[in-house]
Amino acid sequence: MTDGTEAFEGRRAAAILGCAGPVLSGGERDFFARHRPLGFILFARNIETPDQVRALVADLRACVDDPAAPVLIDQEGGRVQRLRPPVWRAAPPMAPFGLLHGRDPIAAVEALRLDIALIASELTALGIDVDCAPVLDVPAPDGHEIIGDRAFAEDPSVVGVLGRVAMEAFLTHGVLPVAKHIPGHGRAVADSHLELPRVTASLAALEERDFPPFAALGDCPLGMTAHIVYDAIDPARPATSSAAVIGGVVRGQIGFDGVLMTDDLSMKALSGSFETRAVQAREAGCDVILHCNGDRSEMAAALDGAGMMDGEGARRWCAALARRDDPPAGFDARAAAARLDALLAGSP
Repeated sequence: MTDGTEAFEGRRAAAILGCAGPVLSGGERDFFARHRPLGFILFARNIETPDQVRALVADLRACVDDPAAPVLIDQEGGRVQRLRPPVWRAAPPMAPFGLLHGRDPIAAVEALRLDIALIASELTALGIDVDCAPVLDVPAPDGHEIIGDRAFAEDPSVVGVLGRVAMEAFLTHGVLPVAKHIPGHGRAVADSHLELPRVTASLAALEERDFPPFAALGDCPLGMTAHIVYDAIDPARPATSSAAVIGGVVRGQIGFDGVLMTDDLSMKALSGSFETRAVQAREAGCDVILHCNGDRSEMAAALDGAGMMDGEGARRWCAALARRDDPPAGFDARAAAARLDALLAGSP
């Protein structure tokens, strides 16, 4: 192989893992060096200052002897942002861009590009190169508030249009985006962090409202599953561990060919041992498992079930890397922020 796939196939665990705090312990260093996960994810518990985050990112990559190991974060804006004021910008949620699109689609596209550029510039300054965004879920009127204003709009076509704008802006500014939560979290009436949601909508209803934004971004480099049971597709298993959902819908109907990672395996929506959760996700068709809370005993069990990066997962990961541009030189964050504020305020 000549596309870099051989550097990952059979050499890196098919896992993205969290760590416990702002500095790695000796035990964590040894653990990551021994298991060699594909990459890492940061949360608020890992964030103090820019210099501290940069040092942590470098230490994580040094553990796996890979300066290009992906480091992820959830930096959507609004309620979901790990980098927060006063050190970092208070980014808006995505709903205001959908509202602006209803009034002025051209202004909405410009505003969203600026917002994503600002997010990406903060991430790349820290060495973080993957953002778990955009959210492509279409919220239903009776859906749980866990999605809410994290979504662009209740119109699937608007979600697809703005989702693509966000995806392309991330790539232009040096960050890999993650489309979430495939094949759609908007109808869930429970929070999958706490329990397993079950969606009873018909397949036709899902095809009409929930799947289209993901199909519109079927070429997104990375995607994240939903821990949700869809009765019309597989009433026995959540999407993360369902071959019917992943093979038939995500890879089939939706046509997604990017790296597919699980949502966090430590969420309470899932049951069974962590090894079982990982095995089921990988057997269903997920390329990579995600475990976020930094608990080493849980991570060890999940790694036992995750296995190594295989041919298709490695190919998809290398293809994702090839999509990302170098961050543009000379980006003026202050001017971008001022223009963004004006657009969201309705100024010309």
